[in-house]
Amino acid sequence: MNAKHILQITGILGALGVGLGAFGAHGLEDILVENGRLDTFQTAVNYHFYHTLALFGIGILALVKPSWKGLSFTAWCMILGILIFSGSLYVLSLTGITWLGAITPLGGLSFIFGWCSFVYLSIKNQ
Repeated sequence: MNAKHILQITGILGALGVGLGAFGAHGLEDILVENGRLDTFQTAVNYHFYHTLALFGIGILALVKPSWKGLSFTAWCMILGILIFSGSLYVLSLTGITWLGAITPLGGLSFIFGWCSFVYLSIKNQ
């Protein structure tokens, strides 16, 4: 995946985060309160945005430092983290299907791998 693709995916994930955050705050509030999952949904939105911003930084870094091999892996870790961590929390919040909470940590691990990959690349490419 090159810098252009990373930035395009960042734009999509950013727009999705804004849409889900706004829809959750306004259109879904009654469902989220009924399910007792308003805080869970907010956590999903927060992590979605934090890691979309991280992905943006990775895309910019890929533009200015094309010699940094491995940024694609770092980007994929962030993307998978958003899809698995935030995605499972979104679905859990709306449906009440509690077993989804069991896969949420896999998304968290993906985030951790992405951050560790970033640290490794920053050391390797001084």
